[in-house]
Amino acid sequence: MKIVEMLKPEYIIEALQSDKKRDVLLELSAPFLKNYPELDPDVTLSILMEREKLGSTGIGEGIAIPHGKLAGLDNLIVCFGRSAAGIDFNAMDGNPVHLFFLLLAPENSAGQHLKALAKISRMLKDSRFRAKLMEAKSRDEIFGMISQQDDII
Repeated sequence: MKIVEMLKPEYIIEALQSDKKRDVLLELSAPFLKNYPELDPDVTLSILMEREKLGSTGIGEGIAIPHGKLAGLDNLIVCFGRSAAGIDFNAMDGNPVHLFFLLLAPENSAGQHLKALAKISRMLKDSRFRAKLMEAKSRDEIFGMISQQDDII
């Protein structure tokens, strides 16, 4: 499974503007929703917020992997966002989140959905990779770094 097959460069936000969980989820999903006008942004947000109610997807070390399943999707979608300041996302370690990988999956894709979550999590265990993502100067540089890490893991 390749994360870069689900992540388009235009789904990368170099500098998130939002500072609240709900707004971050809206901002992260906006680029992908432009390509899927048939999907309702309110439904997408609702699904992501419902998942957050089960427990924060802020897994610690400045990382969050918000995710949900959407009717109307044919394949997995990944969006990436970065916040230099960090966002209070109720992460497990109590620290702000700087790196976000948003994963949206078709309703009946439990296996693929879980494999993608696991792969993203493995990629982000590397502290050097996380540091490089924070230092990247452009969307293309971020995409290249994710592609490289995707090949290694």
